[in-house]
Amino acid sequence: MSAREERLGQAFVELADTLVGDFDAGEFLYGLSHRCVELLDVDAAGLLLADPSGALRVVASSSEEAHLLELFEVQNEEGPCLECFRLGAPVAEGNLERSDRWPQFRDVAVAAGFRSVQATPMRLRDEVIGALNLFRSKPGRLDPADVALSKAMADVATIGLLQERSVREARLLAEQLQVALNNRVVIEQAKGVLAERGGLRMDAGFELLRSFARSHNRRLADVAAELLSGAVDIEELGSPD
Repeated sequence: MSAREERLGQAFVELADTLVGDFDAGEFLYGLSHRCVELLDVDAAGLLLADPSGALRVVASSSEEAHLLELFEVQNEEGPCLECFRLGAPVAEGNLERSDRWPQFRDVAVAAGFRSVQATPMRLRDEVIGALNLFRSKPGRLDPADVALSKAMADVATIGLLQERSVREARLLAEQLQVALNNRVVIEQAKGVLAERGGLRMDAGFELLRSFARSHNRRLADVAAELLSGAVDIEELGSPD
């Protein structure tokens, strides 16, 4: 195995490993930008991801020049990465100095020392979550092998990020469900206390708890817990209507 093949294999292992307990999305994307420069015929790379509102945000860059250029692109809403994200398809320009595309971006990119650019969408089926920008200091498009490799890296990173997000959301949903179940147990126990000590029917006890919680701007489960602990007396709850 050649050194490049070994680095390539390591890169894909890193991109696929998003389910570790201490996963850091920022570090993950920073690593991707540097792996692109290491493995492809490019001089810099930048990554933009969509925030919950759908607006692109600069999340990682391999160099300060690339970072500033990506910020300029987002702030001025002009450039290959934005076009790539909107189209959900690759965008390339082999000679920025002679191009009429993205005039503001073009001037800033050339001033920063870049002469060509390749943007690849971070996409899984119909969902586009961002874009990968690859910059070169010389004119000319990336060769097909590097284009294919950049797409593969972007695809694996996208799958990893979406998978991690799904696991995180599933974990949050499970935690919320457990809290809801725990609260329900506490409320049922409080209803039992009201039935036993206050001589109330279960449904009347629930309405008493609910009315007290609402009138005091409290959570129902908190009032029930305080009744069980003795922090709230049955008499404080008032009487059922």
